[in-house]
Amino acid sequence: MELLTTLEDLVGIEHSKLNFFQELQQSIKQLRATNRESENQRREIAAILDGITDVMMVLSEDLRIISVNRVFEDIFPGINPIGKTCYSIFRHTGKPCPECPAFRSLNTNSVCRETAIFRISGRNRQFDMVASPLKNPEWKEHRVLIFKRDVTLEKEYQAKFYQAEKMATIGVLAAGVAHEINNPLAAVSGFAEGIQRRLAKLPDTISTELSDDLIEYTDTILKECNRCQEIVQTLLTFSRPISAEFTHVGLNNVVRDTLKLLHHQLRKRNAVNLKVGLDPELPLIQGDEAQLKQVTLNLLTNALDAVGEEGTISVRTACRKDGYVGLSVCDTGCGIPQENLDMLFEPFFTTKPVGKGIGIGLSTCFNIVRDHGGEIFVQHSEPGEGSNFTVKLPIQTEDERA
Repeated sequence: MELLTTLEDLVGIEHSKLNFFQELQQSIKQLRATNRESENQRREIAAILDGITDVMMVLSEDLRIISVNRVFEDIFPGINPIGKTCYSIFRHTGKPCPECPAFRSLNTNSVCRETAIFRISGRNRQFDMVASPLKNPEWKEHRVLIFKRDVTLEKEYQAKFYQAEKMATIGVLAAGVAHEINNPLAAVSGFAEGIQRRLAKLPDTISTELSDDLIEYTDTILKECNRCQEIVQTLLTFSRPISAEFTHVGLNNVVRDTLKLLHHQLRKRNAVNLKVGLDPELPLIQGDEAQLKQVTLNLLTNALDAVGEEGTISVRTACRKDGYVGLSVCDTGCGIPQENLDMLFEPFFTTKPVGKGIGIGLSTCFNIVRDHGGEIFVQHSEPGEGSNFTVKLPIQTEDERA
């Protein structure tokens, strides 16, 4: 009987083990199913995140990167950002950006927005940033989620649209003004020529002194009428619509015509010294004369704004050794802070006070010079010492002239 009882106990134990292993096996199956479901969820979340076209980052309270999405890796290939500060990657500095919305988002527990320009891969790119706080009692510290949307092309197209609209308006006004001015100019010059013809027929009826005076006066009238007609023609050329094809252009003539438009502003500022040095051997270039006048006018007006009521502005052209002609506009004005140099040619960036500009002048110059196959850059600038802007444009070759 004892043996039988013992055998029954052993069978019961084995049966219990069997039940245990069956339950364990079932638990493993359920766990695997749960893991597969979690993995599917993770893949769905990853697919959603990869579908976001904005740069996305999760940052710690000290702005160290915890995670990023695929777009970040596309912009910064080969960089492992985890643990690094965002400003060390975007700004290459050791301190947070002054416009960073992450701090404000964490401090105010609200969604904060900001726009900033970063230099990435040698090019300035403008981003709209949105920061949203992430707070969880189970975390040791709070986090912040940042989206950065690249709006560089959008801003460039917007600036081009505003500039084109402005130039179209100027063109309409210039055409009307030219018509109203040319008619009285033609009458004045016509009567002056008529007086000279009559003087030639009256040599004996008036004194020599009076005749000489009248000839001098009418010559002056004719010369000033011609000058006014040249200014009107320059204004029409400057404001006409963009031409479809480039033509032969002399950069020296572009500078001379632009200075005629600024003659009144320069004359009002007696303490502003203008130095002009034009290379007489400067070769022709291929370009749009009106657009190049627009570039020159913008650089000169910026120089006038920089020097104020007193200073020196130097305008020079030269043939460079690298196959380009150069135009430089140098002033002794207020200069440009170092932190603004990388943003000068960005659309809608301006250091001028409200009402003095909206920041599309230099960005338009940049696009025009780039379309001409050239470069525009700040050769030198120091606050309180002035600035030197340089434009390089390719020389027209003999084959192109033919």
